[in-house]
Amino acid sequence: MKPLVLTVAGSDSGGGAGIQADLKTMLALGVHGMSVVTAVTAQNSLGVQGAWELPVEAVRAQYRSVVDDIGVQAVKTGMLASAELVEAVAELLGATDAPAVVDPVGVSKHGDPLLAESALESVRTRLLPVATVATPNLDEVAQLTGVRVESESGMREAAEAVLSYGPKWVLIKGGHLTGDAVDLLTDGREEHWLRAPRYDNRHTHGTGCTLASAIASQLAKGQSVPEAVAAAKEYVTGAIAAGFALGDGIGPVDHGWRFRQYEGA
Repeated sequence: MKPLVLTVAGSDSGGGAGIQADLKTMLALGVHGMSVVTAVTAQNSLGVQGAWELPVEAVRAQYRSVVDDIGVQAVKTGMLASAELVEAVAELLGATDAPAVVDPVGVSKHGDPLLAESALESVRTRLLPVATVATPNLDEVAQLTGVRVESESGMREAAEAVLSYGPKWVLIKGGHLTGDAVDLLTDGREEHWLRAPRYDNRHTHGTGCTLASAIASQLAKGQSVPEAVAAAKEYVTGAIAAGFALGDGIGPVDHGWRFRQYEGA
């Protein structure tokens, strides 16, 4: 049987991020992807025009339906929108014997808010403590901890601030800095600096969702956290390099870039 990975996230009607990106990533990496929809968005290359969260009971029912019958080897969380959803999902994760990759989604690529201000404390005190790996970008680090990173030298402080809330590992994503695309993975004892070239391509919608899903996919295959993050970084770097135009705004990364590489296209 293929490794089983569950995404708990919002739907992106434009197909570039959210559960659509998660499931494409899981397919590309050879695992069976399953989904719990937490919210529906009206979204395209220009931004988010509307968002509607699902009732907590609908989210809980989806999760229990999948996990109780099929099982899961890793879970990834994305857009959770409200404190009630954050707390319900944290409770579900805490009762599931599988690694959890938490992408603390706060805003969209276009700057649209995807997490209520009232939910931040629930993310800090309920969700991060049950995370195997938390994957905040620099805006989300500032939103959660107040630490603002202006250069690579500030990433260690950011990691310490996030780790203080209880995740086993944190991956501080430095994609918003200049220079190479550098990320810091640490559990507070060991550090792994991951570097990749920065591609001159503005079509990067879905990068965070894709990276977190790739990490979860590799963890489901039995890799260690450092191994899973390194493999995920390599995959998402290729996806960014192959990102393509879609609509009139920011296009998505290409989740199927390896398929076209094999085809010689």
